[in-house]
Amino acid sequence: MKKPNLSFWQIWNMSFGFFGIQFGWGLQMANMSAIYQYLGAEESDIAYLWLAAPVTGLIVQPLVGYYSDRTWTKLGRRRPYFLVGAILASLALIAMPNSSGLWMAAGLLWILDASVNISMEPFRAFVGDKLNKPQRKMGFAMQSLLIGLGAVLSSSLPWMLSNWFGVENDVGGESAIPQTVKLAFYIGAGVFFAAVLYTIITTKEYPPEDMEAFEQEKRESAGVGNAFKEIFQGIGSMPKTMKQLAVVQFFTWFGLFCMWIYFIPAVATYIFAGEHGSPEYQAGAEWGGVCFSTYNGVAFIFAFLLLMLVRKFSAKGIHMACLAIGALGLASVAFVTTSQMLLVSMLCVGVAWASILSMPYAMLANAIPGNKMGFYMGVFNFFIVLPQIAASLGLGLILKHFLGDNTMNAVLLGGASMLIAAVCVRFVDDDEGETAEMIEDEEAVIEPRTV
Repeated sequence: MKKPNLSFWQIWNMSFGFFGIQFGWGLQMANMSAIYQYLGAEESDIAYLWLAAPVTGLIVQPLVGYYSDRTWTKLGRRRPYFLVGAILASLALIAMPNSSGLWMAAGLLWILDASVNISMEPFRAFVGDKLNKPQRKMGFAMQSLLIGLGAVLSSSLPWMLSNWFGVENDVGGESAIPQTVKLAFYIGAGVFFAAVLYTIITTKEYPPEDMEAFEQEKRESAGVGNAFKEIFQGIGSMPKTMKQLAVVQFFTWFGLFCMWIYFIPAVATYIFAGEHGSPEYQAGAEWGGVCFSTYNGVAFIFAFLLLMLVRKFSAKGIHMACLAIGALGLASVAFVTTSQMLLVSMLCVGVAWASILSMPYAMLANAIPGNKMGFYMGVFNFFIVLPQIAASLGLGLILKHFLGDNTMNAVLLGGASMLIAAVCVRFVDDDEGETAEMIEDEEAVIEPRTV
């Protein structure tokens, strides 16, 4: 089927749901550690409570991708998953800030993460479904733009509600969740659902060209067993470059998870001198959200610069430099004494984040056959999820026994991990593109589905 060129606004419409998804995701990333502490969690327990995010991604994303490839209803192929995920995620966002206890919040995070993944995973494949090859770069660029916009607004929303709109941020007790956080999550629920619904209403999907063949393939490949069989086979047959990049990804994402879990508690405690439940702590948590908003905004801007850099420099060289800059930014947090200086640190992290979202995939694409692009991209996501699981299981013990229960030291550890990742990039063999092209066959190309 020859797909027609879509207009700018058609591509905007089909991508707009990602704005809502990232809005919900950004609220979670910027506020969950603080919510856990409002409800009585110790610093050493926070990492365990974050385990929901990587585990649900490890299980839900490959399964949703597998089944959405084999779905066709009156609503289409991907849109049923957009809708179900949006409904469940919006309900979880409303319930989360009303948690009456720590384990209620932890359980809701599992539900929220699973729901976000149900909506998020098919959106990448949606670009391949709707756009012809020349327009796919624009489709992914549009998603990146909306990801950046959603992350910037959601991460700083509690701070904006408090400082721009006068919403009280008093916690009203050691275990109470502030009004600014509650209102931000309510707004996030509405934005998530409205944005995804907008895409569902404004964008139609192409049906399978041969419905009979589609139904036959669906019957032959049905079942969870077939999905896991394909995944495990892919892990065993990874190209050399993919294995080398897996090491880079492990240390990169371990460092990021150190930041996501412990940056805001560290800022609230050591920069703002706050204690759990105090106005100073909440002010620090809100400023931490502004810092997250800053690095996402920098990544959004720097992504445009990357388009020029790749014309003169290799993806390998760019990624190594960007990771080193990000490592410097994270490590510098431990030596910052004012809240404003944190924004400089986050500028460096934003440079790394822009590269993390693009350069590893550029290197990987040259090392895998085009007819298995989506499959190997899906397997590659494991090396994002596994270090997060390792961080969730091990960071609490490391913090307690080796880092003196000091959350700022955990952020410093994240910087060291990202520096190791930068060094590992040096050893990545990125010249396998011709080999990958030679082993392509005439099978249909599977479109990439990434986190």
